[in-house]
Amino acid sequence: MFVTPSRRRIYLLRHAEAAYYDDNLVRAADPRQVPLSPLGRVQARKQAAILASIDFDRAICSGLPRTVETARAILGSRETALEIEPQLEEIRGGERPDDVADSDWIAHIANPWAGAEIAGARFIGGERFSDFSARVPPAFDAIVAQDNWSTLLLVLHGAVNRRLLNHVMGLAFTGGMSIEQDNACINVLDVDTAADGTVSRYLIRAINITGYDLNKSGVTLTTMELSAQRQAAELAGT
Repeated sequence: MFVTPSRRRIYLLRHAEAAYYDDNLVRAADPRQVPLSPLGRVQARKQAAILASIDFDRAICSGLPRTVETARAILGSRETALEIEPQLEEIRGGERPDDVADSDWIAHIANPWAGAEIAGARFIGGERFSDFSARVPPAFDAIVAQDNWSTLLLVLHGAVNRRLLNHVMGLAFTGGMSIEQDNACINVLDVDTAADGTVSRYLIRAINITGYDLNKSGVTLTTMELSAQRQAAELAGT
């Protein structure tokens, strides 16, 4: 006899493009507090249309403005309350060390995950990858363990989503392999729950769906490579 599994669904999104740079390509003073860019708002609306038929029991974002704005665009007129989980905030960058050459710094920005598995390694001179890993998967696991939802919306960040996808698939978090997360992308995960309430398995239904560019023809660089490109131009102009 076939027993229907106890299965729930997670729609895991990255926030849409944020206004890290103004029209003059000047970087924001505090990248944590930036809103979406005009293009980002278009991306969020197009992704919202893809999810328009979905009834979310719960909706959670990190609380940083770019996730709040994206989540509100996805929710639209739904009455689902938007919850905040600060432990799922993006990995935190820092300041460039004085002894790092321009070329090395730009290369690190382009692939900041390189060496993430090395003890003490930091993300762009900021948060240690080990500390990041200590806060993100447990916060996600705690949400999954709660039984008050069957369809969940999570609107988070590029590095956070990568870490969570590595987590549910049991993959190492390194710079040699990246699960790309384009702006406002949609990931679809199913969660099977055992009789005692624990997770028995995850099913990966979809990764990195961008309805505004389904065949990725307009996406060649990663968002971090774009950031490295812009910062290289800044350095060249100084």
